[in-house]
Amino acid sequence: MNTNHYISRRRFLATTGALAGTALLSTPVALNAKTSSKKEPTANGKKLRLAIVGTGGRGTGMWGHDILRDYSEYVEFVGLCDSNAGRVETGKRIIGTSCPTFTDFEKMMQEAKPDVLIVTTIDGTHHQFIIRGMELGADIITEKPMTTDEKKAQLILDAEKRTGKKCRITFNYRYSPHRAKIWELLHAGEIGELTSVDFHWYLDTSHGADYFRRWHRLVENSGSLWVHKASHHFDLLNWWIDSDPESVYALGELNFYGKNGKIRGENCRTCPQASQCKFFFDITKNKRMMELYVANEKYDGYLRDGCVFKNDINIFDKMAASIKYANGVQVSYSLTAYSPYEGYRIAFNGTNGRIDAWIQESKPVADVNYDEIVLFKNFSRREYIHIPFGTSGHGGGDKLLKDQIFLPGIDDPLKQCASIRDGALSCLVGIAARNSIASGQVVKIADLTTLKPEAKKKYERIL
Repeated sequence: MNTNHYISRRRFLATTGALAGTALLSTPVALNAKTSSKKEPTANGKKLRLAIVGTGGRGTGMWGHDILRDYSEYVEFVGLCDSNAGRVETGKRIIGTSCPTFTDFEKMMQEAKPDVLIVTTIDGTHHQFIIRGMELGADIITEKPMTTDEKKAQLILDAEKRTGKKCRITFNYRYSPHRAKIWELLHAGEIGELTSVDFHWYLDTSHGADYFRRWHRLVENSGSLWVHKASHHFDLLNWWIDSDPESVYALGELNFYGKNGKIRGENCRTCPQASQCKFFFDITKNKRMMELYVANEKYDGYLRDGCVFKNDINIFDKMAASIKYANGVQVSYSLTAYSPYEGYRIAFNGTNGRIDAWIQESKPVADVNYDEIVLFKNFSRREYIHIPFGTSGHGGGDKLLKDQIFLPGIDDPLKQCASIRDGALSCLVGIAARNSIASGQVVKIADLTTLKPEAKKKYERIL
């Protein structure tokens, strides 16, 4: 591999200040406690009964096939549901389960009677299944974002209080070793009192573009990338800062995709200009997508390889926000969806120092098998902390998240479990950003729902 094509982390870090001294650390990350030596499926010896609504890629993969493969001693699937009759049957085969399938959600819940409902539908419909699932007696595990606007968020909050059931949001980014190490450094007081954060996320012309060819391209489906994608980032900030967001001022535009394209079609397979388009996506080379989506287009017309320059695209591809937290911390955040590489740069500024990190999630530096954190202390030496790459998706977070949910005896020393309050507050930052762009004004989080920002983040361990 030609390393000249990649940007060196060292080169970037060297530009941030003179190198007074270097301490190379290979500090292990304190993750969740080990599993209890005695493994019981549940308190009464029975397996946890799971159902899934939404059998797309995430539902059949991370929350379907992988769960059955890794945790079948503790869980069983009792129902799968999707509005697309062909896709739910395909999903059943991909997952490898023999449980019943449904296109009628109410019927599934009444007949399957799951202990836990896993919600992996289009974001704009999450609230329907979360609320009704709780009303029908199930606890909820939902993909992020929990929902897409403040009214739906309030309905979910009310339903949890009314039913007594619990909703857990699957923020797998919290569990990656690199991000967990940052949490440890901040909470150990390594840079003193945290005062501000600079956080800039880059989506590339492969993964980033994919949001604009799928259902995410419509704000009514995804809440925009402010909610669908950035809720991940806002949750990390809330968790790292250990406080609730208080107010948001934002800017955003659609500058690259959608109406900005010079050529466009309905979808890549049928586009007569495909040979001229750098964003051509050949879905026929992906067997799983062909089986799950293309083979089932006849049921609902959903095109997985839609054109990234469709005129109906109404989400932003360039965003920036200033966020104030209840404990006084200030955040400068941005998201760009057409970068040549994928990853982020983040810096934490404190009264005694600074933490820097630059992560490339695509096109990583050649021959490097770790992520790096740089710890600067005032009047002291610079320290490099290397965190080995994770061995599962989302920076190693996926497996650790699922272990904590489905294996007995897993502790939560880093407070990584995300409750309904966490889910709501992460969404509300993005929702406030959308509202701020529309109004041109600062939006207060307390004005959106009954949740009131707290200077010290509240924690609740669930499921």
